Amino acid sequence: MNKRRVVITGLGALAPNGNTIPQYWDALINGKSGIAHITAFDTENLNVKIAGELSNFEPENHFDRKELRKIDPFTVYHMVTSSEAISQAELVENVDLNRVGVIIGSGVGGIQTLENQCGVYNSRGQRRVSPFFVPRMIANIAAGNLAIKYGFRGPNQTIISACASGTDAIGLAARAIQYGDADVMVTGGTEASITGLTISGFANIKALSTRNEDPESASRPFDFKRDGFVLGEGSASIILEELSHARQRGVEILGELAGYGSTDDAFHITQPSEGGKGAMRAMENAIRDAGLSIKDIDYINAHGTSTPFNDKTESAAISSLFGEHANKLKVSSTKSMVGHALGASGALEAIACIMAIQNDIIPPTINYTTPDPECTLDYVPNESQQVTVNAAISNSFGFGGHNGVIAIKKWVED
Repeated sequence: MNKRRVVITGLGALAPNGNTIPQYWDALINGKSGIAHITAFDTENLNVKIAGELSNFEPENHFDRKELRKIDPFTVYHMVTSSEAISQAELVENVDLNRVGVIIGSGVGGIQTLENQCGVYNSRGQRRVSPFFVPRMIANIAAGNLAIKYGFRGPNQTIISACASGTDAIGLAARAIQYGDADVMVTGGTEASITGLTISGFANIKALSTRNEDPESASRPFDFKRDGFVLGEGSASIILEELSHARQRGVEILGELAGYGSTDDAFHITQPSEGGKGAMRAMENAIRDAGLSIKDIDYINAHGTSTPFNDKTESAAISSLFGEHANKLKVSSTKSMVGHALGASGALEAIACIMAIQNDIIPPTINYTTPDPECTLDYVPNESQQVTVNAAISNSFGFGGHNGVIAIKKWVED
């Protein structure tokens, strides 16, 4: 049986450096950071005081106050970006809603609601806990709310694989189309994880940067002076569609979701395996699934977290898999500008790949000033580059050893 081809017909984004696709892409190619001092809560008692918060985003512009009492910010973000993507894909009309599904990723779901309501329970007791606590908090509720709003009655799932959640969601959404379970899938990732509790947890395992005095330079993937990642937030939504279905509707095709690879290191709960063998297999699987060869890949949007272990391990995995071709590859980490949005990061980075392929422009790794002898690839330092990009892969690796990689191809009409 021939595999059904999956194309991309809509995009939506909310990121620390842009609240729409045009804003986000413009910020990426101009090296604009969205990392700053935390404003959402008092950080006096925290040793990490910086994050990639959304800027100038007003939920009240999208929902009334009654609705906002019922949904956590991670659901708000997902609904907003999905609306942008659905609009671009012209998805509401002339579509069999039984054949439209939703698969998204989220690493921590409604953690803002969880933290808030734990405080209410501990200080004021059971009777004061909100009746909306559970339906606000559970990670699957964002996908459920989207289906309810638009009447999407196809497969509906939420993927939780830590920082690989968004990428795994995209890959599995493509599989749902390939297997014939749906003709259209809304996919991506969403995260509203910037809380005192989350910051404290990551800080206490020494995962976060403590460059509080200079937030915009704190996230510096592959740089010798990197000292940890910066927590981010946001959402990205992508409309995937079976090729003949998209052609029949006459919508613009933005690219092809051609391949997906997923593995696990089976090594350690937080650290990558030595040499990145699991990551290497995931990249290899995605490229093979796409029907491509190693030499076909022009660009890698790296997981590139700005932690000492990840960046050298990912660099080693790329070098080992690609061999001599690694010297020709462009590799960049857009986390240098938006931080690490956990389950949303893979989806935001997939959009960076799609836009890079469409525009033949590769966004940079900013804050790259001091080369690391253990990271020897071309990281597109500090300024975007005009380069033909026919195929790209996006890497996402998460706690628990999860590795997810998707391969995206430039769309050329047959």
